[in-house]
Amino acid sequence: MQWEAMTSTELGDAARKTDVCVVSIASMEKHGEHLPLGSDYLFGHTCACLAAEKEPAVVFPPFWLGQVNPARAYPGAIGLPPLLLLELIQSLFDEIGRNGFGKIIVFPSHGGNGAMQNFLVEASLWEEKPYCLYLMRGWITPDRREAWNRTLDTSEFGHACEAETSHVLAVHPDLVKMDRIPSRPAFALKRLRHLPQSNVGVSFVADYPDFWIGEPKAATAEKGEAMMQLIADSLAEFIAAVKADQVVPDLTREFYEKVKHPLAARQQEETAQPVRRWSS
Repeated sequence: MQWEAMTSTELGDAARKTDVCVVSIASMEKHGEHLPLGSDYLFGHTCACLAAEKEPAVVFPPFWLGQVNPARAYPGAIGLPPLLLLELIQSLFDEIGRNGFGKIIVFPSHGGNGAMQNFLVEASLWEEKPYCLYLMRGWITPDRREAWNRTLDTSEFGHACEAETSHVLAVHPDLVKMDRIPSRPAFALKRLRHLPQSNVGVSFVADYPDFWIGEPKAATAEKGEAMMQLIADSLAEFIAAVKADQVVPDLTREFYEKVKHPLAARQQEETAQPVRRWSS
């Protein structure tokens, strides 16, 4: 069920029936010279829709504003000031919740959003909401990792690589320009090797200045379709688990009660502690 394709009445009915909305947060940025700027949302939204066909849920329209600061040195990237972006996404969640969804799943379509999404989940505890946020960590479940690895023929990937090029070939082959992929592979330059265990703003461009990774020439639409099914199946399982979950809502309500009355909560915990008996 796609949010934008339903009538107002249909959306209200879907919210009451499923209680779950999936939001794919992507980006608009350079993907080498061979993939479209919107690669992340084109593929991510398709996977979310496939998963929602397997396990009914409402899928929000493609949200293509993400954390793309390292890509702003290249034409086509669209970013927002960090605080504005955080406020925008938080407001989006609030509006989805206001429309009757008690559970919102954040599906990660863009790797650069990782830290931001984790922060948004933590920040959701700042004030009480009528919904709970669930961030899916990664695209596939651990039991599908071997099948995923068998699909790929190269070892270094992560952006405009064999995997991502295969993804776009599967959903929009007309937008992929395989003839523009350089003959040489793009392996990490490791220009920050003198700073072990560090993360800085230019970490990605230090390794991959052309904004593509590995050997995308190995990509095929068949590989993309296989990986897309693995992702859709994993997300469908996650949707089902979120639907059935009552622990997170219960713990969240309990948390806010303690926030409102911290001293009472502390006294209650002390009273509930078993009496310690000492023997000589």
